[in-house]
Amino acid sequence: MRVLGLTGSIGMGKSTTAKLFAEAGVPVYDADATVHKIYEGEAAPAIEAAFPGTTVDGKVDRERLSSKVVHNPVAMKQLEQIVHPMLRAYHQAFLDSAEQSGAPIAVVDVPLLFETGGEKRVDAVVVVSTSPEAQRERILARDNMSSEKLDAILARQLPDAEKRKRADFVVDTSHGLEPVRERIKEILAEAAKMPRRRP
Repeated sequence: MRVLGLTGSIGMGKSTTAKLFAEAGVPVYDADATVHKIYEGEAAPAIEAAFPGTTVDGKVDRERLSSKVVHNPVAMKQLEQIVHPMLRAYHQAFLDSAEQSGAPIAVVDVPLLFETGGEKRVDAVVVVSTSPEAQRERILARDNMSSEKLDAILARQLPDAEKRKRADFVVDTSHGLEPVRERIKEILAEAAKMPRRRP
């Protein structure tokens, strides 16, 4: 089985691309959805202990947590040390299950793939991209989003140009869904023939 790492900066259309991979019959692991899940379950007590006042009714309140960690690299590191081991366990369980199902290709959707060294754990990297104008427009249309908050998020992410340079495949989401569907078909055909890279 080949494992594709799917990544892209905020607002590039990565979630939509992940859905289209799933629509094409590929098992997809969603790191963000897994974070939501553990924030509502096993990670909550440890996060509350490290950052008092960040949970409500036993679940992590993402806004409160964000206000404590987003501008604080030390707190961010501490949060990652709590969350990453739990995420790795879910990630491994997903890969084992995809392998057992006989899937030729699986996709792991990880927003900070390059930033966390995740490209070493996949066979090829797919970067989702669009124009900087379309990106800003999509993000600023979201609830609870401001230019300052967006700049803080982008500061933590590797620049799009650098991601594209390091990608095996680039998916451009500027022109609607059909070209993305076509591109996914091409990627799946090529990836099936690639040598396995991950350890």
